[in-house]
Amino acid sequence: MGTPSRPALGRDIAVGLAVFGLYLLVDTLHSPERRVAADRNARGLFELERWLHADVELSLNRWLAGREWLATLANYEYAFTYILTAFVLLFWMYFRRPADYPRARDSFLLLNVLAIACFAVYPVTPPRLLPDLGFVDTVVAGGTWGSWGTPLVDGSNQLAAVPSLHVGWALWVSVVLARIAGGVTVQVLSALHVLVTVYVIMATANHFILDAVVAVGFVVISVLLVDRWYARPPVVGPADAFFLHVENAGVPQQVGGMVVLHPRPDGGPTADEVRALVRAELAHLPRFRQRLHRAGRWRRARWVGADIDWAWHVTERTLETPSAPAYSGGRGDSSTTGAGIAGLVGELAAEPLPRDRPLWRLVLVRDPAAGVVGVLLLLHHTVADGTGTVIQALRLLRPSVDLFGGESGGQAAASREKRGGRRRRGPGRAARMAATATGFAQLATDARPAGRLPGGSTRRTFAAVSLDLETVRAVAHSHQARVTDVLLAVMVTTLHRLRPEWAEPLHGRLRVAVPLMVREPSSAAEGNLTAAVLTDVPFTAASPGALLADIRTRGARLHSGTRALASHFVMSTGLRVLPEPTVGWFARSVYGGRFFHAIVSNMAGPDRDLTFANVPIAQVFPILPSAPGVPLVAGVLSWRGVLGIGLSADPAVLDAAAFAAELPRVLAELDAAAAVADPGPAVRSGE
Repeated sequence: MGTPSRPALGRDIAVGLAVFGLYLLVDTLHSPERRVAADRNARGLFELERWLHADVELSLNRWLAGREWLATLANYEYAFTYILTAFVLLFWMYFRRPADYPRARDSFLLLNVLAIACFAVYPVTPPRLLPDLGFVDTVVAGGTWGSWGTPLVDGSNQLAAVPSLHVGWALWVSVVLARIAGGVTVQVLSALHVLVTVYVIMATANHFILDAVVAVGFVVISVLLVDRWYARPPVVGPADAFFLHVENAGVPQQVGGMVVLHPRPDGGPTADEVRALVRAELAHLPRFRQRLHRAGRWRRARWVGADIDWAWHVTERTLETPSAPAYSGGRGDSSTTGAGIAGLVGELAAEPLPRDRPLWRLVLVRDPAAGVVGVLLLLHHTVADGTGTVIQALRLLRPSVDLFGGESGGQAAASREKRGGRRRRGPGRAARMAATATGFAQLATDARPAGRLPGGSTRRTFAAVSLDLETVRAVAHSHQARVTDVLLAVMVTTLHRLRPEWAEPLHGRLRVAVPLMVREPSSAAEGNLTAAVLTDVPFTAASPGALLADIRTRGARLHSGTRALASHFVMSTGLRVLPEPTVGWFARSVYGGRFFHAIVSNMAGPDRDLTFANVPIAQVFPILPSAPGVPLVAGVLSWRGVLGIGLSADPAVLDAAAFAAELPRVLAELDAAAAVADPGPAVRSGE
């Protein structure tokens, strides 16, 4: 799970200034009639206190007024300590307790907004401004600098006695500290500050005791309302709900991975071992314990707590029929695993996950003929994107791996090497806004593709293949390209060789959607933090090398980041302002064969040996969902120097197994051509 990110401090300061401006606006309501009403309200409170025998203010005030030095201290306490304690606590929490800061900030803001509303509708004069009641104004008598009633704050709202914000702020500080600080000393000092503040507001004749009582109620209401707000089930954001709507169009949206293991001598791991492993990690996998709840067509879906049906979520299957080879190991070895597991992946991925339970399942598949065990983890795309799924899956593997840290490999490692081993700081707010605006202008030029593919079906089959990462990097090096460019060239060449007749309806151009990660290292694993960038690739009989050269020249579209930022802004922010039915219409309209013809997603994975349930992992292949009318989806995951490629294809128009078998041959052609070419500058990023 990521470390909580801090809110924008400038934004919070601006909101605070706006609330203060609201306070000043209420002060402009001052008029002779309002002063009469405030005096009347103050005398009414005083008479109520006398009736309740709670009118202690007058005696406290007279006693303090006779002790000049103590009165001066009380005036300073009244003027400054409530401000200092509240703002010191807020700034300390912002930098040291970012996870607790938003809730504290919101309750503080609500407390002040409610108090200002009370000032506006129920003005009350402080006792010190009612000399006929016998009170002594200790500030005027002592000339205390900076306190209420002195020239420094003479413009402050003099008719805002109910509630006492001095008591309200002091009590709010005490409540927040009680939640985040367990030390007895801190609690005692905080309680003493509240008691001293209550005494001072009465003894200096700034408030009645009932002003403090009302302040207590305002603090309680503010804290409880904010707690209730934060306790609401988390809403499914538009970027996540997008895939719920896509699935409603008839194409299941499941993302996950297939891990291939060579079983232990005793046949393990067992389903019970796997259940125990998942159960031990549930605290770090919140979506594994939640299901979707939608109150109505116009309401956003929310994540609510749900029980786990272990007999359904973690299951075991044994393949009965002999299994033919379907995909081979990487690095040129001859190890193979059975087609049965790949067939089962296609079968399971075609079954929509029921929405009355947590949207995940894990299947242990035994293939006796091939002598392997497959572990299939499937999550609904609304739970996480491909990278988020990898992060969550890593929770189940040993040893622990930080995908963004020094142990992750593939593209991330190459990128870090180019940066000198340091994480590059992201662009500032202004640069990000400018890049997003540029991206919008670029997206506006991305019209629909010139052609469309023939109609297919909603069925999907799965196949997998491993490519040697060093070979792919060597090819990229020779062409001054990127790993993603090489993958695109290999896949589009393969597709043209298998289905050359598509060139005519496509008018020689295949549009590929390439998801790019916009996930920060501090981000939680849940949710979709990717943005798809569309790129047109020539769909001709050109050699793989010529196609790669063409793709490389178009690389700025994929790697500049501006389109990705604009696309992500639309998904994560722009869709929030639309009603849910409109979000559904948007998802079904833009995500599919009318706008692109294939999906190729390249993700980073760990560059080390890992185990699952104490069994070494031999191979890993990603599983990505398709889009309506899109016949080919390729998920690529770097793992231990191997690119594991999981392919999802529409069997009505494309043979997934044949496609997988052709990919290594096309890569070998590129590698052979690269061996006789000048190497050129080093490969750029492995992205």
